Amino acid sequence: MMNFILQAAPAAQAPQGGGWTMWVMLALIFVVMWFFMIRPQRKQQKELEKFRQGLKKGDKVVTIGGIYGTVDEVKENDRTVLIKVDGDVKLRVDKNSLVNDFSASQQQ
Repeated sequence: MMNFILQAAPAAQAPQGGGWTMWVMLALIFVVMWFFMIRPQRKQQKELEKFRQGLKKGDKVVTIGGIYGTVDEVKENDRTVLIKVDGDVKLRVDKNSLVNDFSASQQQ
């Protein structure tokens, strides 16, 4: 009897046209990834480039290697910066190796 009832019930049909929903979901995932990951990273890169272009004497900086210093001289033609580290110690570094000293900006 149970077999007869199960056989008599119509089989559930697979939804037609289900392929486009997959593409909509993939597009939605890409948009979310762009909005939360790629867009903020591009904004941060632009701010960093603006910081490096606007370097002037007296700015506090940190190198990628973690060396804290103060800008003593900026050379635009060869893209280097002379930073004063401690006392009379000065280092010439590439502008691309500098990041903003956020600890100095928070103290002010």
